[in-house]
Amino acid sequence: MATSQDTELQEQNFILTSLSPSRAQKRLALGIVGCLLIALYLITGPLSGIQLASLNSFVPVYATAMFVTDSITAILLYAQFSLLRSRAILVIASGYLFTALIIIPYVLAFPGVFAPRGVVGGLQTAAWLYVLWHCGFPLFVLGYALSKDQDAGRRLSRGMVRFAILRSIALTTAVAIAGALICIYDEAILPSIMIDQYRFSPAWPYLVGAPIAATCGSALIFLWLRRRSILDLWLAVVMCLYLIEIPLSYYPIPIRFSAGWYAVRVIGFFSSSIVLTVLLYELTSLYGGLLAALQGQRREREARLLTGDAVAASIAHELRQPLTAMTTTGDAGLRFLDRATPNLDKAKEAFRRIVADGHRAGVLIETIRTSFKSDVRERTSFDLNELVQESLAIARADLQKYAIIVDADANRQLPKVKGNRVQLQQVFLNLVMNAVEAMAAKEEPRILSVKSEICEGERIMISVADTGPGIELPNLERVFNPLFTTKSDGMGMGLSICRAIVEAHEGRMWFTRNPPGGAVFHFTLPAG
Repeated sequence: MATSQDTELQEQNFILTSLSPSRAQKRLALGIVGCLLIALYLITGPLSGIQLASLNSFVPVYATAMFVTDSITAILLYAQFSLLRSRAILVIASGYLFTALIIIPYVLAFPGVFAPRGVVGGLQTAAWLYVLWHCGFPLFVLGYALSKDQDAGRRLSRGMVRFAILRSIALTTAVAIAGALICIYDEAILPSIMIDQYRFSPAWPYLVGAPIAATCGSALIFLWLRRRSILDLWLAVVMCLYLIEIPLSYYPIPIRFSAGWYAVRVIGFFSSSIVLTVLLYELTSLYGGLLAALQGQRREREARLLTGDAVAASIAHELRQPLTAMTTTGDAGLRFLDRATPNLDKAKEAFRRIVADGHRAGVLIETIRTSFKSDVRERTSFDLNELVQESLAIARADLQKYAIIVDADANRQLPKVKGNRVQLQQVFLNLVMNAVEAMAAKEEPRILSVKSEICEGERIMISVADTGPGIELPNLERVFNPLFTTKSDGMGMGLSICRAIVEAHEGRMWFTRNPPGGAVFHFTLPAG
């Protein structure tokens, strides 16, 4: 028996950070890295001589975009953590929050943005904040990769989720503030990596490039060794982009606002947006799947309701005829008894017919479910002429009430048919009663014609024709549809049930016009 924990782990397989990447996603990730490597070659090679203008306004625009994307990514990852309660997800969410927070002092310290030498810190502050930013995030990614294996059996309880998120935000904010303060107030004792506000020092590859390469490389290795999910794949791409930024920042020209420097900022924004884009895309896909599932459930529920209505309508429709016959015959029997000289023989005959109709109603109830399954049980061989005469006798009261002339000569050459007698009798009675109701509101002549003949393939065809108003053209295609009816008090189930029964007997049912007026319903049955 599956435990609640097993069920929970199975449900987590549908969460974004637990889904395995598809082959197409892997190819896309490889293509992105390949394209950026080509861009690296072009910028450090053929395009290395291009000198662009110094746009100080570019920095706040770039920093704002980075802050927004990293903040939204952190929020989405915290939301993922609230579902998964995974420490690894909490770590990487903290990493994106850390980068968003570090961007604030970075843009304030950048020379020429809000002040010639920056609002806070000195000449080296912005550069060291960049180092802290690009070494700090890979360390969070490394922590994410190392803590993945611990999540399987050590997930936080639901009651600890909110506390864990608040603690993560508080600790990450404290770390970001502490790192920023070190870069601001200890700027004088930190090694110089800027000669002036534009040029990098020769020590840049060792003080900036080497630490970033070491942390990013370590995170990339562990991600590659423990890659399992979509998030793992795209974090690996982000680390690759961080590594691509290193040579572009210094080569071919080690100054700010060079082509390489601008390219690094564009790549940085792209790397910041990757996980956000993937999360939004995958969330949209999951919500689309959820919507499709809900619509499927709604359609299934509507189908069940429709089936329930159809069953109820079928029961009412099938039982109406025997119950009406029982009521009519009972009234006749009472009249025979209420005479001055009771006619006991007539009364007994009426009561025997009531008993027979009662038995027929019971059999109909038992066969309704079979009718919906299009199944045929208790097949027997019987004379179709006898079934026709017996059915007309049942409908005799209605036929006499509306003065309907019956033309139903027996065809003695018919072979016997094999099938469920109760179901086939109900088919014939439905057609007869439909004909009676169609002719009830019409002036004479009212003629019910019943014919049976042998057609091709040793099949027997029965035709029931009336002289009623016929079927209007717009309704021709819907006559046999369930719950469709042209009668004000009709259920719309009779013809659909008749067709299902006939088809279950390996037959076919259709209708034609009966000139000059009326309709003819035909159905075939295989000879027994």
